[in-house]
Amino acid sequence: MSEEKALNLFGKTPRTTRREAGILPSQEIEGLIRNGKIRSPVEISDDQIQPASLDLRLAEKAHRVVASFLPSDDSLIGPKIRDLQLEEIDLNQPTVLQPGSVYIARVVEFLDLPPDMGGKANPKSTTGRLDLFTRLLTEHQPTFEVVPNGYSGELYVEIFPRTFPVVVKTGTKLNQLRFFRGDTQSSDEQLRKLAQKRPIVFENGGSPNKPVIRQGLRVSLDLSSNDEVVAYKAKKTNIPIDLSKLAAYSVAEFWEPLSAQALKGKLVLKPDEFYLLASKEKIGVPPDCAAEMESYDPSIGEFTVHYAGFFDPGFGFGDNGEVKGTNAVLEVRAHELPILLEDGREVGRLIYYKMAERPDKIYGAGIGSSYQQQRLALPKQFKIPAIANPSLLASTHI
Repeated sequence: MSEEKALNLFGKTPRTTRREAGILPSQEIEGLIRNGKIRSPVEISDDQIQPASLDLRLAEKAHRVVASFLPSDDSLIGPKIRDLQLEEIDLNQPTVLQPGSVYIARVVEFLDLPPDMGGKANPKSTTGRLDLFTRLLTEHQPTFEVVPNGYSGELYVEIFPRTFPVVVKTGTKLNQLRFFRGDTQSSDEQLRKLAQKRPIVFENGGSPNKPVIRQGLRVSLDLSSNDEVVAYKAKKTNIPIDLSKLAAYSVAEFWEPLSAQALKGKLVLKPDEFYLLASKEKIGVPPDCAAEMESYDPSIGEFTVHYAGFFDPGFGFGDNGEVKGTNAVLEVRAHELPILLEDGREVGRLIYYKMAERPDKIYGAGIGSSYQQQRLALPKQFKIPAIANPSLLASTHI
């Protein structure tokens, strides 16, 4: 591992990167694999290692269970699965997971972390955009998505398709795991200092814009863009989506496009519907930072705004600031009652974290990242839509 001092945008005294606090970069994840701290009976491929996370793969079996659950000191995951199991599924063959059913699957990777190192999991971007709800479980940990410091053991993922049937198999990557050491989250004061040194919000033309910082970077909704489509509403369908296929499915079969002209700046979220929307802000994450969108903030409203919350180093920024921001795609679902959203409304906040070291891999085309230049990008299983007449788009407004 390099002994160079990390570029530190948060004003702290630099130290050698070996024990620097922060989110671990790709090269440290590779080191954990070499040292057996992350292990697998199947070789961990290079494309699993992202700038600040590791993609996790489904193992050979899944279990359809009666209900979601969390383990405890007295109730481990394996016995709990046996108590609640409705069906055992062989994932060596492509398998359809149905909406409304809860599945638990072990992942291939095994952890044996050092005492000063923990982790946090999230769905991958494509997983979230398919309304496919996933959460990580670890033994003795009564909290989803959290890997405690020094954890040694197997990992499991809870899978709950909400809208679309999906086809998965052994090796399918649904979620990703970040590793961290020490205190990683930046305060608002540190985030303001970062924004003074490097732009983190841009206008559509690429000029830096003033960020709204209040318990993180505030993100608002765009329903008035000049683009023809400003939202997609998922259609209910029995057609399964094979996650291994790229650009294979027709948009019209699965999504209802909504135009700015039709919405007139207003959208009513219905509790049983799933929407893809875009942020008004074009966001940048410098290479020595990582970020995460808070999925639910009751002070903003009773809706979930983002399942797949991880934003990698270099998102909307590139290696040296050559990318002038990228819109965040928001995976939105109301909870219990209809919610009116209007253009420009705050819908979420992005929390920035310091990296322990600048990653060797930076988010972008160089590593095959799918959404660096996105506006309102559908999951990569769908063909790129070509809509020429906004007047033909659906209207869902008040």
